[in-house]
Amino acid sequence: MASPRTITIVALSVALGLFFVFMGTIKLTPRLSRDAYNEMKRAYKSYVRALPMLKKMGVSSILLRKSIGALEVACGIVMTLVPGRPKDVANFLLLLLVLAVLFFHQLVGDPLKRYAHALVFGILLTCRLLIARQPEELPPDKRMLSVNGDEQPLIHEEAPEKGKVKVS
Repeated sequence: MASPRTITIVALSVALGLFFVFMGTIKLTPRLSRDAYNEMKRAYKSYVRALPMLKKMGVSSILLRKSIGALEVACGIVMTLVPGRPKDVANFLLLLLVLAVLFFHQLVGDPLKRYAHALVFGILLTCRLLIARQPEELPPDKRMLSVNGDEQPLIHEEAPEKGKVKVS
């Protein structure tokens, strides 16, 4: 049976992956929602206007929106389908992307309700990454102690019950 840690990581990976595939697709095409697509176009135009440095570097609002959308779709697919270390890399890239989007929202002065979802999903990405990077807890009977290079089973000595004295 899978451990609760594994179930949590898989559930977060699939949910976050599907969310970012959906959001990235909205940035790339109007097929899912024309209104959301037009809103994304308007928002990214305001981001580029607020950061003239992007214009000087030759980054248009279209290029910015499509590159962020493509990165979200790619990382979302990896988070949903690919096992192992690539999930952590995709998680980290999405976390950086969420931080950039939060910066853009703050830069143009959007109200909290416009970027609350980014805050929530940033927190979920952080939680998933922290849980995934923790070492797996071994059952007590499998723990080993290394003494002078030799592996020996760790003897778990229980503390005496409260009010009782342990006599050897």
